[in-house]
Order: sequence, then C-alpha cells, then structure tokens
Amino acid sequence: MSEDPTTGALRPIDFDRLQEYLPELKQTGIRVKSIPFLPLIDSSDVHPPVWERLALLIQENYNDFDGFVVLHGTDTMAYSASALSFMLENLSKPVIFTGSQLPIGMMRSDAKENLLTAIEIATAKENGQAIVPEVCIFFEDTLFRGNRTTKKNAEHFSAFNSYNYPPLAKAGVHIKYFRSYIHYPSAGTNLRVRTNLDQNIAILKLFPGITEQTVNAILNIPKLKAIVLESFGAGNAPRRIWFYNALKEATERGILIVNITQCSTGSVEMGRYETSINLVNAGVMSGYDCTTEAIVTKLMYLLGEYVSSDDVKHRLSISMCGEMTVI
Repeated sequence: MSEDPTTGALRPIDFDRLQEYLPELKQTGIRVKSIPFLPLIDSSDVHPPVWERLALLIQENYNDFDGFVVLHGTDTMAYSASALSFMLENLSKPVIFTGSQLPIGMMRSDAKENLLTAIEIATAKENGQAIVPEVCIFFEDTLFRGNRTTKKNAEHFSAFNSYNYPPLAKAGVHIKYFRSYIHYPSAGTNLRVRTNLDQNIAILKLFPGITEQTVNAILNIPKLKAIVLESFGAGNAPRRIWFYNALKEATERGILIVNITQCSTGSVEMGRYETSINLVNAGVMSGYDCTTEAIVTKLMYLLGEYVSSDDVKHRLSISMCGEMTVI
C-alpha cells in the first residue's frame, strides 16, 4: 500500500515501485518475476473471480518457479488464502500470502521484512523438495496455514493468528520450521486447479434477541444453497420451537447448514449440551473448529465442484487440506 498525497487514503502499490524500496531483492540472488493485477485491487474488493485469476496464474507459471508470493491487503487475506488452499489440489510448492499494516513508504513499515521473509520461505528447499508446500500466510514473524488463519488486529503488526492450529514456522535470526505440523502432498500427484465456485451461501450469526423474521429472511434468500451458522460456545443455539422449525424446513429443502462457533478458540461439539441437540435433529452439520473464512470458501468450492448433495456432505465432514480437526 502507499499513501495518496492528496487525500491521505491508502491505495494499492505496483511491484515496480515496491522494488524501489527493496534494493535487497537484487542482492538475494533469487529470480523474482512480478505479475500485477491491473487495475490494482484493494483487498476489500477481492471476490471469487480474483481467486480464479490467482489460481490460474499459479498454474500457468507452476513449472517455472520454486514458489509463489501473493501481495495482498490484510482485510480479506485469510479468505483468499483459504480459497486457494481448496482450489490448488495436490499443491507441492509454497504459496505465501503477505502484506503489511503500514505502507512500505512509511518509516516504520512492516512491509519490507514481511515480503523478504515470505520470498525466502517460498524458495526454501530441503533435499530438492519445498519445505512448506502449502498455501500460507506470513506476517510479522510467523508462518500460518492459510485456511487456519484469521485477522485478529487492525492496528498491531501482529495482525493474524491461527487459534486452533500451531504455526508452521517462526522467523528470528533463523527461520525455524515446525515440520510435524506441515502438510506434504502424496508422492506422484500433480497440481490440479479447481476454479468452479458457487457464491450462493450466507452467514447467519446468532445473537440474543435474534428474531424469527431475521432468521426466515436469511433462510429464504433466492437461490440459497448453504448457510454458515455462527453459534454460541461449543455449538449452542436457542431452543425456541420456531428456530428449530425454520432450520429443519431449510435442510429439508436441501439447504446445507454448517455450524461453527463464534469463539476464536475451540470447536463445535454438537449434542454435548442440550442447547445443541435441536440443531442435530434439524439436520445441521458440524463445522468443528473451522474458521469462518475457511468454511465460507470450502462451501463455495464444494458447491461449485460437486453436484451430488451426498458428495458435498461427505467432504464437509472431513478435513480436505488441514482446514479443521475432526473430533
């Protein structure tokens, strides 16, 4: 990002200008090719067609590079990293998302170190193989699995966290990789890019006092195929009969409803408490410890790729690329 001298607002910056602030890039000996999105995109404007462009660009350049770094605004970075983790099947090279909280032209900007370390991680190999062949987010000093990450802070340099999964690496004087937490692809598999995404989903976040009219309005959105239900605690919801009836009627119409917790840490355990038994009886599925970003993009991916409801439900119940821990 850079600062508009007239308005003071932050705006995207092109890579050629970025390199003016990073003479160290030329000293690394790493061949870097930049492919800008024109016009440049603010992360608040990112949506599924942008993810498709990213996935196809990686596919087109896959055999020519050791890894990929995606410069991305922080606001929707976790959504983009989650989406790419599903779209890039059998990935065997690093795809590292990074960005900054302060524009690179500012004195205390975090952009420089974030980008240089992301490039080092993207090119890191051991015995000829990528050390981290995953879609990740690197920020401040930590490498996270992309589909486990959420933005936690709008002010501090430590902008992201992975509450339910350990970091994949920490950067200090040296970069320390935690290999037991890194996912490695099966031998002999080739990259397959999936770009069919279905956006006919919605999020229903529960709150005390939510009305029947509000719930019904969301459940009856035209062309709706799936709902992310953000429930209380370990997956709990009001026991009012109208709420149960609304959910049950929706699932009987073929709408998928996936339950995740509003809490940053922890997992849905449906049926553990009496207040979640109605959800089970209404046909609601568990999203376990998925982040909102991961379950939203997983649903878009599954609904776009699979016609059979049984196929979608099966894949919702398993961890496809490390996005959740199934209890």
